[in-house]
Amino acid sequence: MSEHECRIDYVEFPATDIEASKRFYAEVFGWKFTDYGSDYASFDDGRLKGGFWRSAEPAREGRGVLIVIYAENLHAMAEKVVKAGGSVTREAFEFPGGRRFEFTDPNGNKLALWSDQ
Repeated sequence: MSEHECRIDYVEFPATDIEASKRFYAEVFGWKFTDYGSDYASFDDGRLKGGFWRSAEPAREGRGVLIVIYAENLHAMAEKVVKAGGSVTREAFEFPGGRRFEFTDPNGNKLALWSDQ
């Protein structure tokens, strides 16, 4: 069995404004991008790859998959999210194993950041 068997391999986000998505994720997380025309850009976070595809409609909060990203300092990351044009939609809260907060990117995609610190 391959090391990638049954693991998340690629994630795609809808985006009405791909350039805004690239700026946001580069500023907050340092992701790198490759453009494939004006309707698609792939990203690489150093471990996982994915992409942004041009969508006619913004993402709707609360629908679809929740992507959770690890970060040691939640407070600093929340500030970066807001500064880059995102919105914190649920303040940091405790759960078994750590703390997390939820946010939306400039296109309305909902994600979360968690920490065990």
